[in-house]
Amino acid sequence: MRLSALTLLLAALAVVLAASLLLGEIALTPAQYIQALSDPASPAGEVIWTIRLPRALMAALVGGGLGLAGAALQGLLRNPLADPGVLGVSAFAGLGAALTIAFGLSALTGAVEAGALVGALVAGLLVSGLAARFREPEALILLGVSLSALGGALTALIFNFSPSPVATAEVMNWLLGSVANRDLSDLVRAAIPMALGAALCLWSAKGLTMLTLGEETAALSGLPMALLRTAAVAGAALLTGAGVAAAGVVGFVGLAAPHLVRPLVGDEPGRILVPSALAGAILLTAADLIARVLPSEQELKLGVVTSLIGAPMFALIAWRAARSWRA
Repeated sequence: MRLSALTLLLAALAVVLAASLLLGEIALTPAQYIQALSDPASPAGEVIWTIRLPRALMAALVGGGLGLAGAALQGLLRNPLADPGVLGVSAFAGLGAALTIAFGLSALTGAVEAGALVGALVAGLLVSGLAARFREPEALILLGVSLSALGGALTALIFNFSPSPVATAEVMNWLLGSVANRDLSDLVRAAIPMALGAALCLWSAKGLTMLTLGEETAALSGLPMALLRTAAVAGAALLTGAGVAAAGVVGFVGLAAPHLVRPLVGDEPGRILVPSALAGAILLTAADLIARVLPSEQELKLGVVTSLIGAPMFALIAWRAARSWRA
């Protein structure tokens, strides 16, 4: 079943990536598509290979990272409402990147990425400490929401005290989320920390599965549980920080992706990591395609599209979780 599910997800990802190359604000004729294939340097080829392809790949990369981070955090915290956005990791990553922009360091290569990664790691450490102290899912979610609110409040302070309206506009535009105007060098810069984060999350898979049997059983399993927990948090933070640095704050992908694949592969936390990454890539690539093709004078920001889709889904998941907790 898992192999067929992976095949289905890979096919769906290939379809949305192909649609992202074929569709966009600029309509191309069949002859222009053929010209783009035969001559990548032609105007049609520039549109498809230089503009649309890096954008689609960046959306898939960031979405895959957020889906994997969400699955790792849900397995670690044993909480269906856990994701980088709900638990404040995205907010602190955004805060770190916003500080970098506000201090005029965005012109330095990699500075925004470094700021976002530091912010995400700080939030990841806080979440890990809270998870060890407060085991009740309701309490942890409330504490995570508090962290997210704190990150948002500190980011608002940047707007309030920023001496430059240009920097303020840049921060605001970036926080709304977008993968427009990305190139292959941006993909490489985002892929390096995300590859490390993905490796850490996948390495923690056995520990995440063992946690489903309870803390005492996990402690007696012989696995290095403390190290595996740290790897899961650090991996999720790296994935989130790099994703936020590359595309801004994009919410709800990490929450929704694991829930979408559980009917296909089951509830075992270690088994849903890769399917969740594929589902996240599909979701964000499709959301970016929607943002591009919707008829409007100004293109919708990616974070706006994911929030409009994800907020009702979060409410549904929370309602179902509340019913299971009461039961």
